[in-house]
Amino acid sequence: VQLQASGGGLVQTGGSLRLSCAASKRTFSNNAVGWFRQAPGKEREFVATIAWRGGDTYYAESVKGRFTISRDNAKNTVYLQMDELKPEDTAVYYCAASRYSSASSQADHYRYWGQGTQVTVSS
Repeated sequence: VQLQASGGGLVQTGGSLRLSCAASKRTFSNNAVGWFRQAPGKEREFVATIAWRGGDTYYAESVKGRFTISRDNAKNTVYLQMDELKPEDTAVYYCAASRYSSASSQADHYRYWGQGTQVTVSS
């Protein structure tokens, strides 16, 4: 089972990036998917999650209104559109597939994790 996160990079404050998380059909089948991030010296934190049907989404307060999570089940891909980026968004971003179909912010609900993609926002 593999999750492949991509789309990270260096962007200026106020800029945008779109992260993608691709996986096998089996990995995403009936599973919610989440994005988490970890900045240097900090613990991993929840960013956003989407139920497998795509109807339910939840966001961390720090990104609400700026980030949008979506999924294309036909392509087995989940996206994280990040707008109005701030320096504090700098982190390695990880996508993960949940054990469950319902969206959740709890990391221990997630069974499979990708390798991470670096996002750096310059001031």
